[in-house]
Amino acid sequence: MKNRFPDRVAAFTTKSRCLMTPWPYPRWIAHRGAGKLAPENTLAAFRLGAAHGYRMFECDVKLSADGVPFLMHDTSLERTTSGHGIGGDLPWEALSRLDAGSWHSRAYAGEPLASLDNVARYCQRNGYFLNIEIKPTPGLEAQTGNAVADAAARLWEGAAVPPLLTSFQPDALQAARAAQPWLPRGLLLDSLGPDWLETALTLDCVAVVCDHALWDRASVLQTQSAGFRALSYTVNDESAARRLIDLGTDGIITDRVDLFAPTSGA
Repeated sequence: MKNRFPDRVAAFTTKSRCLMTPWPYPRWIAHRGAGKLAPENTLAAFRLGAAHGYRMFECDVKLSADGVPFLMHDTSLERTTSGHGIGGDLPWEALSRLDAGSWHSRAYAGEPLASLDNVARYCQRNGYFLNIEIKPTPGLEAQTGNAVADAAARLWEGAAVPPLLTSFQPDALQAARAAQPWLPRGLLLDSLGPDWLETALTLDCVAVVCDHALWDRASVLQTQSAGFRALSYTVNDESAARRLIDLGTDGIITDRVDLFAPTSGA
């Protein structure tokens, strides 16, 4: 699918303009829908996060055996569903019948896995924003990045603000870039190695998303001076949130949708 909004997309993809163009996403982002208060990566979690006032959500997306993008963090099914084995080894029809809520609590028994199609409809109907973490089954990094980007382009065609695609896997982000270069991308990091900035530049990212403890004044300045937004995961206490706000970071991913009011400064 070709990008039909070149002027709008230029604001995301041109580094020199990134900081001059208003960042379209909210500062506060609900992790996996509602953190730990509901079964992660389900529509029930999205609804609970929204009930707490959140307008942007993070979720993990991988591919079923027949190529359907669906929400799940783990490679295996056991922790968060009634299934067994590798999630990506099953077709969507089988995955859609699994119970993805009982593991969390009886109140959510029978909650199904969510497809990216369903989540996209929910977000767009309600004016919500989405951060899609591309979470490939090992060995399917490029295939997953390609398919998720194509699905996002189709599902958000004509939307004012597309989803932010992020991943720890550079191969997945590179495939997403090749498939749909206009979609904004962010590099997820659990350490600041010697080539992290070069990797983000090579992938033409708009954001760097770090473990919150990695940010300090120097790394935030380095990131923003290079034209990237600085986002953090997973921030669950007030002192950490206040430190990140004082550092001037741009986004905070949290489990504690019950603790942080997303319209406040802390």
